[in-house]
Amino acid sequence: MDRRSFLSAKANSKTDLSFKSRTYTGLSAFFPPFGRQEIIHLLKRTLFGTKQADIKILSGKTLSEGLDILLNAEIVPAPPLNNYNDTNFTDPNVTAGQTWVNAVFDGNANSRRYTSFKSWWTGLMLNQGTSIHEKMILFWHNHFATETLDIGDARYVYKHHMLLRKYALGNFKEFVKEITIDPAMLRYLNGYLNNKNSPDENYARELQELFTLGKGPKSNYTEGDVKAAARVLTGYTVNATTISSVFDPNRHDTGIKQFSSFYNNATITGKAGANGAGETDELINLIFLQNETALHICRKLYRFFVYYEIDGATEANVITPMANLFRTSNYEIKPVLKVLFSSEHFFDLVNRAGLIKSPVDLCIGLAREFSMVFPDTSDYVNQYFMHDYIRTQASNMQQNIGDPPGVAGWSAYYQEPQFHELWINADTLPRRNQFSDVMIGNGYTRNGKKINIDILAFVSALSDPANPNTLINDSLEILYTIDITQQVRDFLKSILLSGQTSDSYWTDAWITYKANTSNTTNRNIVLNRLQSMYKYLMNLPEYQLS
Repeated sequence: MDRRSFLSAKANSKTDLSFKSRTYTGLSAFFPPFGRQEIIHLLKRTLFGTKQADIKILSGKTLSEGLDILLNAEIVPAPPLNNYNDTNFTDPNVTAGQTWVNAVFDGNANSRRYTSFKSWWTGLMLNQGTSIHEKMILFWHNHFATETLDIGDARYVYKHHMLLRKYALGNFKEFVKEITIDPAMLRYLNGYLNNKNSPDENYARELQELFTLGKGPKSNYTEGDVKAAARVLTGYTVNATTISSVFDPNRHDTGIKQFSSFYNNATITGKAGANGAGETDELINLIFLQNETALHICRKLYRFFVYYEIDGATEANVITPMANLFRTSNYEIKPVLKVLFSSEHFFDLVNRAGLIKSPVDLCIGLAREFSMVFPDTSDYVNQYFMHDYIRTQASNMQQNIGDPPGVAGWSAYYQEPQFHELWINADTLPRRNQFSDVMIGNGYTRNGKKINIDILAFVSALSDPANPNTLINDSLEILYTIDITQQVRDFLKSILLSGQTSDSYWTDAWITYKANTSNTTNRNIVLNRLQSMYKYLMNLPEYQLS
């Protein structure tokens, strides 16, 4: 099901913003007031969901001040724990509640460590601060895609993730160098097998085709360039004890590597001994001299954060100046993000509510928007299982963190012409609705602990929950980034009023409940109406848009 049929069949929205004519706004600074709607649009694109607390943090700030908050990296988290010891299995090398990231490899424990890692990462997204850091880690995970089973060791997976975390808002050129010699990537794309007697072209190809230059119309590197790059990269192996990469000069090709006219017929002279590792820097320098590297990354950032379609005007007015800034900023990531999120183009009405949420964005965002409460670290076993429930729901909708379908990442981020429309089909749309239905209802229970949406707490934090009109307006503002018809608004209100016509029918019920919140009858009256209304809200297609 494509996005057009999805919206026409499911939505009652006034407009489908993806079919508005594209405007020719560019990177000129956004100058209207940075108000509540702009804050929510910015937060929905840079965070997972929009919490009321996040809105308050940015309220009253200038756009520049808000971006300074958003573009700060979060602190380095404590590593994942052994939450998996049970009556059927005990990790002989790691006691319960301790981290496994530096323990010896154990084939029997490895799959459980994978799950521990994914649960831990999910928890970091659920508990993100007012920072783009976690969203950028997902962006780079899709860009430098790896798969846990192919890497084969959860310790490598964790170390690779920490590399993404370190450079998510750092220097892209340094990032590429570190990714190139990252032990997990060396294993994933066979770099550790690459030697002078049998050059392996896997990483050399993806380095150019996916990670830097892309497949744009002017990325005219050749098969000869792939072969030459593979020879440059010979000699790296991995040390399973230290979980690190090692350069072995005896495996390195010391011959001259000739590149094509795309690289101005450059050569890299082979070097013997430990100096051979320096050829990797020369190769990366050569790649970063090409304009296409900056253009490719800026296009990917644009599609992830703004819109999937890049027409001629967008290429000229947005992508090209972004790429120029990227190069002149020595490939620092923050300046490019700041100019994009400061632009009139980003805040153009046509670019709001234009993206279909990824499964991770939907599941994590729902939990964050409604401030769902999870077990704390003192109950880490249940905490990890609850986190993994959320992760599994996103996986069932076709986005399993740690395991994208291949080296190119998830197809919804790159597959033309559908792009993000691929997230919605006859299987995944019902799963999305089922997930929100469960969370607004009975939730998920394990070992007597439950996670679900506490809708009474959510509504109590709104500006005037006793007023049904204000309650609906506040809810739509937080949960949607697109307006809806008056007909839908009237229907939402009819749920709160149980079909009555007077607003007081809701107002009196809410005031009565708040006067004595322990009264079960009064509580259930407002709870049932709220659950019905929010269930309907989250089943509308507008809730799938960001």
